[in-house]
Amino acid sequence: MDICCILVITAMTQASEETLNPPSNETFLYFAYGSNLLSKRIHIQNPTAKRKTIGQLKNYRLDFLRASTNWNGCSATIVEDDGSSVWGAIWEINVSNMKDLDRQEGVDVNFYKVLMKSIETPNGEELPCRLYQQVRNPTESVKFEDIPFDRQPSKTYLKCILDGAVESELPSDYIDSLEKIPNNGRDASPTMLKQLGWE
Repeated sequence: MDICCILVITAMTQASEETLNPPSNETFLYFAYGSNLLSKRIHIQNPTAKRKTIGQLKNYRLDFLRASTNWNGCSATIVEDDGSSVWGAIWEINVSNMKDLDRQEGVDVNFYKVLMKSIETPNGEELPCRLYQQVRNPTESVKFEDIPFDRQPSKTYLKCILDGAVESELPSDYIDSLEKIPNNGRDASPTMLKQLGWE
């Protein structure tokens, strides 16, 4: 094998490795609307996350459906709904944590699926963000205060959302609406409480 072939093969191998393992300075934007609003929550599995700004996903509403054993209650999802908006935090995360985020959201077990959506910031900028939607979603739209018991989040999960909304400085009227969400009276699992420092 001559030197030219060796150089070509080496270059192709390096390019392939860079595709599979992108340089550590590469980042992506992630829109969090549920428990990952809270920094101590997102940093459990995604330590490189840095809050960049906040934004809203238009023509979707916040809702709850599938139960999580870690949380002992239902987790948040987004559902298409003309005229509604979901506010959240926009995190900038190193690509090295992308698989960790997917795993946290249960993409591998068909709990959530990945979406790419344009998120509008308070100054009108549109940012392309990665976000997650439950694979199965509620068909019935109800007011937050009327969410049925079997679709309610746990006390711990809701606390993450409310504390994270305040920490992220989401609009006050949106936080007021979140405070109307009922919870099922349960705490998260001991493991989750320990990870959050809320034992």
